[in-house]
Amino acid sequence: MLASILNTLEREPADPVRLPLLTSQRPLLILLGSYLLFIKVIGPKIMENRKPFDLRGAIRIYNLTQIVYNLLMFSFAVYFMLGPANYNFKCIQNLPLEHAYKDWERWLCYSYFLNKILDLLETIFFVLRKKYRQISFLHVFHHVYMIYFSYLYLWYYGYGGHGFFMCFFNVIVHIVMYTYYYQAAKDAKANLWWKKYITVVQLVQFGIIMCHSLYTLMQPDCPSAQFSAKASGSVSIFFFLLFSNFYINAYILPNKKANKKVQ
Repeated sequence: MLASILNTLEREPADPVRLPLLTSQRPLLILLGSYLLFIKVIGPKIMENRKPFDLRGAIRIYNLTQIVYNLLMFSFAVYFMLGPANYNFKCIQNLPLEHAYKDWERWLCYSYFLNKILDLLETIFFVLRKKYRQISFLHVFHHVYMIYFSYLYLWYYGYGGHGFFMCFFNVIVHIVMYTYYYQAAKDAKANLWWKKYITVVQLVQFGIIMCHSLYTLMQPDCPSAQFSAKASGSVSIFFFLLFSNFYINAYILPNKKANKKVQ
């Protein structure tokens, strides 16, 4: 088994076209290492004797950028999957390397990968605003995992396919999430009633991914998507549990305590 794992790790990339930050693990690991070092050590040390920065303007611009970025990705992805790629949703496979629209598939996947890196700015803002409580294990793990797993998928599995379809449910969540962040940044005192439903949308996302991954695994003539379906399905279960725990602790338990006090 160990030999099999080592052979997999030493395998050449599935697609010979390697875009920036996808040529090897080294630059990506340096990026993620620097991110963790800043948010856990350097950033808090710099801010230790400073007042939190007022970044409301920068955050509004960032949120608007994310909304537009994700809307464009979603629009192009839907057009691509239903149009030029003509995906068979029973068994979603990567387009052949010589396909006329292969570059579409490459650049759409790459745009998603770059967006995961852009997401790291959110944590940087938390540090500069001294909002350390928001830098939870779930928050940091989710950001790091999404970037590193995206890299592994694009290296070993190639651009597109089943993983491409799964990721764009996440794009929908980001459109909703950053719309909320933008509204909240406009008025810090606003009590937006739909805040908790962002987590509900995320849980629905993981449920859809679990169901479609299981559906893919049930297709006997779809061996090419087996790895992606197993990986996506397993990870979605893990994240479903983590986000469920967050929802319970953030919204259900506080309400129960408040009701007991009223009684």
